[in-house]
Amino acid sequence: MPVANYQIYCEMLDRAKANRFAYPAFNVTSLTTANAVLKGLAESGSDGIIQVSTGGAAFASGTAVKDMPLGAISIAEHVHRVAGRYPIYVALHTDHCPEDKLENFVMPLVAETERRRAAGLPNLFNSHMFDGSALPLKENLDIAVKLLGRFSKCDLILEIEAGVVGGEEDGVRAEANTKLYTTPEDTLEVARRLNGSGARYLLAATFGNVHGVYKPGSVKLKPKVLWECQDAVVREFGERARFHLVFHGGSGSELHDIHAALDYGVVKMNIDTDTQYAFSRAIAGHMFTNYSGVLKVDGEVGDKKAYDPRTYLAMAESAMAERVKRAVSELRGTCTTLFKG
Repeated sequence: MPVANYQIYCEMLDRAKANRFAYPAFNVTSLTTANAVLKGLAESGSDGIIQVSTGGAAFASGTAVKDMPLGAISIAEHVHRVAGRYPIYVALHTDHCPEDKLENFVMPLVAETERRRAAGLPNLFNSHMFDGSALPLKENLDIAVKLLGRFSKCDLILEIEAGVVGGEEDGVRAEANTKLYTTPEDTLEVARRLNGSGARYLLAATFGNVHGVYKPGSVKLKPKVLWECQDAVVREFGERARFHLVFHGGSGSELHDIHAALDYGVVKMNIDTDTQYAFSRAIAGHMFTNYSGVLKVDGEVGDKKAYDPRTYLAMAESAMAERVKRAVSELRGTCTTLFKG
């Protein structure tokens, strides 16, 4: 099946909210990592989301080029070509994009989708994130309203963030402070500004989330913040206003906190750090085990099969796919695909 269209993507998100599970959204940087996600999702019987960050997109275009839109388009076109070989649906998304990179990253991709639609082709991406969390909320939402208007014309879903995810992602660092917790007042303002058009959007509300590498239990989440925000919006605007929430910075989170977040409306959880490690760990294991094969030690010739990149990248793909399967299971998504064959 091709990449999910707008109707299927909306159905995916609504079904996740109704049934209290979430779709894992995996950051990828290459064809190999994208293939790993597809493999893991298919083996789990789960739909999912493949996403590209600004840094990941620049890397995908090549270290001599570093063209963010080009790299993102290259990965997206690959996924469009191969997704039909897997018995699941996958959506394509771009991750954190701050205001100063909108014109150089997201907007060229939106323009590419508009060109495709004019030619009778499906959307390149399904959704894009604008990360205005570093801005005052009014300025954040002023930009979001304009984006939502353009996105809705071409069946693109907008993701925004209210509150700040701590830690560092693609070189953007946020310090720990009270903004790590979105308030009911924040979400009421989001609903007031964005709900009137009827256009679809996702909200990354923060409840202590931190990007980066942490041991289990190190990140102190307060999932009840999500319940308080949802409750305030439902009381003010009714059940239809309940948000489709996104969970950023989930590495090191306790499983009970993850499940509480799902119960409070999280339908998408971003995963990057853990799959990066799974991918690299397999390569490191191969290199240590086959040290004299991958290096020409003491003037020897080495072992071509050991240093052939296909050997260790295939291992890395399989290892990352296994971590994808674990993520699906933890998010209650196993065997939930909408794909009927």
